[in-house]
Amino acid sequence: MAKAYWIAHVTVTNPEAYAGYQAVAPAAFLQHGARFLARGGEAETFEGESWQRHVVIEFDSLQQARECYNSPEYKEARARRAGACEASITIVEGC
Repeated sequence: MAKAYWIAHVTVTNPEAYAGYQAVAPAAFLQHGARFLARGGEAETFEGESWQRHVVIEFDSLQQARECYNSPEYKEARARRAGACEASITIVEGC
């Protein structure tokens, strides 16, 4: 079974509101066995849109990644970040 990855690009527009997301999102990731491979840190954009933060999260399977995204815990986290950032999130199956 191939691993799966969330690839997220985020620009925070309201840090105070975004803190609400950061307070609850880890519970969803923990519950679904997620492992952070990259989270923030120095980044350089060579092509395409420039984002403030880049995150890569590993899951054991595509199903597990999808279940995390659609979980009640992550739905709450998404609601807390609504209007606090611009984001692009892709779930991709690994090789």
